[in-house]
Amino acid sequence: METLATTPGLYPLPDWAKDELSDLKGHQKEDMVSGDDGEAVAAVYAEVREELVAVQREAGLDRVVEGQPRWDDVLTHPLAVHDAVETRGLLRYYDNNNFYREPAVTGPLTADGDLAAELTAFADRTTADERQVVLPGPYTLSRLATDEYYGGETALLEGVADFLAGELADVPAFETLLLLEPSLAVDPPGDGLDERASEGVDRVARAVDAETVVQPYWDAVGERLHAHLLDTDVDALGYDFVSAPEDNRYLINEYGTRETALLGVVDGGNTVSEGADGVAERVDWVRSNTPGADLRRVYASANTPLFHLPHSTFESKLRALTGGRDRLPAGAESAREADA
Repeated sequence: METLATTPGLYPLPDWAKDELSDLKGHQKEDMVSGDDGEAVAAVYAEVREELVAVQREAGLDRVVEGQPRWDDVLTHPLAVHDAVETRGLLRYYDNNNFYREPAVTGPLTADGDLAAELTAFADRTTADERQVVLPGPYTLSRLATDEYYGGETALLEGVADFLAGELADVPAFETLLLLEPSLAVDPPGDGLDERASEGVDRVARAVDAETVVQPYWDAVGERLHAHLLDTDVDALGYDFVSAPEDNRYLINEYGTRETALLGVVDGGNTVSEGADGVAERVDWVRSNTPGADLRRVYASANTPLFHLPHSTFESKLRALTGGRDRLPAGAESAREADA
């Protein structure tokens, strides 16, 4: 079994960048409302992006992400900066202590080039075979939004999916697309909408020539939804083996999965580092306890994005993932051994 070390992005800012951005944004409030960073702010983000890429390479990750340093509104960022969206009061991000501005969709979500520009800048610092693009999944993005244009949750979902697919059309080549879909697990779609949610994921996956992975987190998806997701063209599903190990083990054994899966084996919201041995043990536990799967490749990853963590802890989590990959027991081949 080939094991690749990666992450779902949304990294914490380095302390120096927090200080500089706090000062700069305090003097550029109008720019922040419009989504225009301003030259000085954009220069800081560019430097952060370069630093985050370097940190991942130094840790030895197999897939490198942009890190989303600009995403103050967490997964709703692509809407928060869109011209057809009004940002309003603060809302709690699920049940944790992060907040985002309410994105009210007031017009058509046509591709506006913001994500494409961000990812093109990322491509300038990476190679195609290491690049992993991270985006919010269409269902999650639609659930975190307020609809004042499309007139229904299905129509909004379709609009969001088309928007994400349109943005991806202008992104330079990359190896993996990771769609973050926590709402599939913690705010699951009901009958009928579950199929529409899967179709939205499929619409985005079909827009790219790359391996596509859908990662729910904080729980396990329902059985019916899991079946719908397996009917899509995505190459791999993600399973959170930190928050819901038994439920996700059950899904895999009862209903199977693709030959590739993403395993959330590092806690993205806890400051305690699992260490390389802990990561290797979790990956091996999954491999040994899912006889219902024929896994040929797994992505060893954090179970959630890492924006809650202090920067030093974030870096130790990266090292734990790559160290665990390289300490897998006999019978579990690492990506580097496979490439040798």
